[in-house]
Amino acid sequence: MTVGTTLALGCVADDYTGASDLANTLTRAGLRTVQTIGVPADGLELPEVDAVVVSLKSRSIAADAAVAMALDAQRWLAARGAGHTLFKICSTFDSTDQGNIGPVTDALRAACGGGPVLVTPAFPETGRTVFMGHLFVGSQPLHESPLKDHPLNPMRDSNLVRVLARQSQAGVGLIDRMTVARGADAVRARRDELGATGQGAAIIDAVADADLAIIGAVALDGPLSTGASGLGLGLARALVASGRVRPAENGVADVARPVGGPAAILAGSCSKATLEQLAAAEALYPVLRLDTDALLDNPTAEVARALAFADARLSAGPVVIASSATPERVAALQARHGREAVGHRVEQALADIAAGLTERGVRRLVVAGGETSGAVVDRLVVPAFLVGPEIAPGVPVLRAAGLAGGDRLMALKSGNFGGRDFFANALALMG
Repeated sequence: MTVGTTLALGCVADDYTGASDLANTLTRAGLRTVQTIGVPADGLELPEVDAVVVSLKSRSIAADAAVAMALDAQRWLAARGAGHTLFKICSTFDSTDQGNIGPVTDALRAACGGGPVLVTPAFPETGRTVFMGHLFVGSQPLHESPLKDHPLNPMRDSNLVRVLARQSQAGVGLIDRMTVARGADAVRARRDELGATGQGAAIIDAVADADLAIIGAVALDGPLSTGASGLGLGLARALVASGRVRPAENGVADVARPVGGPAAILAGSCSKATLEQLAAAEALYPVLRLDTDALLDNPTAEVARALAFADARLSAGPVVIASSATPERVAALQARHGREAVGHRVEQALADIAAGLTERGVRRLVVAGGETSGAVVDRLVVPAFLVGPEIAPGVPVLRAAGLAGGDRLMALKSGNFGGRDFFANALALMG
């Protein structure tokens, strides 16, 4: 892989859609960026870049497994000259009291030599802000937002100092908005004060893009930070401002050059945004809503039904296949089958459908849902992605790189991202 000494920023992302979001943000800020799926194989050839985002599927697995994966990725990035590592997490801080944000941050901090780590999921552009350590989703505190009913990681506490402290070995402090407003030197002084008292991490407030620029500049003092794509934006701007990275000319349009072939949309997310996007799609495309009971009881038959649906319609245009359901329906299924079993079986069924669609010639594929996207990309064995134009904030067109069988365009959408017409907009950019 041709990254040489130009690699200014290494990123370890805990899911695939979040990695795409981050890669998109870094690209917009002028960094030449590639998203890999897992730690790259030695023989994978990619363009020379400023940043590599290593995508892991580690957000909702056992903490010790997530730690091992993150450390492996960090070692690979450090060996290729990454001056700073960003552990990329969700902007809604998806994490249980057992992890994985705390355990992975603890392990990466130890591997990078210690010192307090700046932590923020803020990304004001997408409505995620942190004030006095509390995370807001738009105007709602996290614990009052739809994320309180997340099927895998329900978020019932908006106080991130408390949330992170419950899953961390070291103490967690706060750098508040008033400190950030006084500038980088004030943030450094507060960070050092927390470090002197043994705090291992500091939740830092951010309510505007200007805050991210300050946070990014301070974070680059050390080897590690933890946050969402907003922090990635701050880091990228600081790298450009310092002269360590020269902004790349915009070459994203070529990434989305047409590949031809049929198109399909797969939706596994149960978020409000995705449910609204599916409702809009029904006016444009044939939509099959999978029977989730059947997916759990007899997945082979339900996958076959989905592929038969596609066989009859793909020649006429895009098709949509969705397992998405309301929170009430998801809760009922989890009560019957168990939370982890429901998520795993549905994801694997959608991955089977994705494999079947590509065997039928589908070369433009949109996937909604972080866990679903991870399962699909793993099944299709995609080594890496080049980052193309933005479909919606945080969601770019992606071109599969190093894939046997020719080019493929994809979009991997976190459940809550995108407007009502996201699916139509995605396919329009894919040609």
